Amino acid sequence: MDYYAEKNEWIAKGEEIAEKVLRKSKHILPHLGRLCLVSTFIEDGLRMFHQWDEQRDYLRHEWGINQFTASVLILYNLFAQLIGSGMAVVQFKSTIACAILFSVVVLQTILYNIFSDYNFFARNLALCGSLLLLLVKQDDNKRLLAGLPSLGNDNYKKYTQLIARLLLVVMFFTLLRFELTVLNTIQLVFGGVLILFVTIGFKTKLSALILVIYLLLINFTMYRFWTANSHSHEYDFLKYDFFQTLSVIGGLFLIVALGAGGVSVDERHKKAW
Repeated sequence: MDYYAEKNEWIAKGEEIAEKVLRKSKHILPHLGRLCLVSTFIEDGLRMFHQWDEQRDYLRHEWGINQFTASVLILYNLFAQLIGSGMAVVQFKSTIACAILFSVVVLQTILYNIFSDYNFFARNLALCGSLLLLLVKQDDNKRLLAGLPSLGNDNYKKYTQLIARLLLVVMFFTLLRFELTVLNTIQLVFGGVLILFVTIGFKTKLSALILVIYLLLINFTMYRFWTANSHSHEYDFLKYDFFQTLSVIGGLFLIVALGAGGVSVDERHKKAW
């Protein structure tokens, strides 16, 4: 009994800290979350500009298309990502902004054959989960999408949050390392518990906040692209991983700000009380 009482006390203290962080940062956290979320799109849009020739030659070789068509595809990727990101950050026409960014994710998944690489595909799914949270953040009185007359806005919101949480946790599986070492085992158990809590919506704000710290540590230790040669493939891969992870961290920031939503253990506990 003493063990469980002590454990509950630690959890209560952790939740109290999370609430204090949220209260002090409630006006900053959503903006920070949106900026982190779209960071990978901004980085990739700038990459399209700086690596124009390489991207065009890749599309021509991979798909056998002419130079004009390849250039149009790169232009769309460039402007759609930068414009969509800007709209999302300032919350201008958020639904349209998310649709634009979703189209980029789908287009790149096809153009760069991301289906064939589990890690890239899983991270794109996690990115989609983050984008869904941008829709949830809109005014509750607005319909988020047309064509769903059977669902009230509250229902749509809570199920969208559930889907977003499920997609976000996919990111965790791309970080798994199956070497049987003490450190990897600890990371697997620790991260697994957090990701399970976020998935089912249990102690959601606290779990998401700890997961943010966990992913930030991973990001700045595993994906230090600034230490690699800027003209190497390693630099590009590390930079891609860094900003993809940062976008998912942005999604988790929004979960901290929004909570788990209606379909969650937390919500059931509230109704029970």
